[in-house]
Amino acid sequence: MGHLFDSPIRYGVPLLAVGLAFCLPELTAASHQQTQPPPPPQSNLANAPPLISLTDSTPADLEHQADQLRVQKRYLDAADYYKTAIAKEPTTARYNKLGMAYLFLQQNKEAEKAFDQALRIDKNCAEALNNRGFIEQMKKNYGKAGKYYAKAVVVKPNSPTFHYNMASVYFARHKYDDAAQEYRTAYQLDPDIFNRVSRMGFIAQTSSPEDRAAFSFMVAKMYAQAGDFEHSLQYLRKAMEEGYKNIDKVYTDSEFATLRTDKRFAELMVQRPQAIP
Repeated sequence: MGHLFDSPIRYGVPLLAVGLAFCLPELTAASHQQTQPPPPPQSNLANAPPLISLTDSTPADLEHQADQLRVQKRYLDAADYYKTAIAKEPTTARYNKLGMAYLFLQQNKEAEKAFDQALRIDKNCAEALNNRGFIEQMKKNYGKAGKYYAKAVVVKPNSPTFHYNMASVYFARHKYDDAAQEYRTAYQLDPDIFNRVSRMGFIAQTSSPEDRAAFSFMVAKMYAQAGDFEHSLQYLRKAMEEGYKNIDKVYTDSEFATLRTDKRFAELMVQRPQAIP
């Protein structure tokens, strides 16, 4: 699935760079998964500092307090502070952050409303567009998700997360050539993106062993072409363990030409790991 974007929180492989995003300069932190964010762990509140007043504080201070609460995984409290800040001074970023808090609370309808409000204020907020796409992707509305991701890419073409999420939608629709192009773009912008994005996301969402295997082979090919043989071999092994039926393409696809000279490749192909049920 896709990645949400705040700082961006990533939920999975093809998923979701499924990352969520805040309307802030993009960070390079880690969206696939479960088809929705996991339940928030309980925080230890014993030593938590006192909260600022909801009534007497400025919108900026309320937003800052909410940001801190979100970091502490106190999403319900964070939502209260974001809502109060919005009531005093609505902004795209605050609505987007409120949507993030709702997503972590698994209140997806409220999250959708918040992201829509963010886009009413600024229809070109790339992060809110990305996160709105994430909502549609969780609902498996891949066509709608793709439209939101495509708009996010237009606004911020240099975001690897947005290209990754766009690719995950293509992949879910079995448009593998288009997916490969977007994955390549994401990789060129951030060579570490496949390692930082959780494999629990979109892949788990589609839940098809064939899709998981095809994705692993696709990534192996990209790493091989880039000369990163270690990661290429890791993903080739995953492809075999996931039951990829066309694994012998490693002997004919040009992207694997140099990798085929590596003795570790020969050892892996002799081992031929069996598909894991």
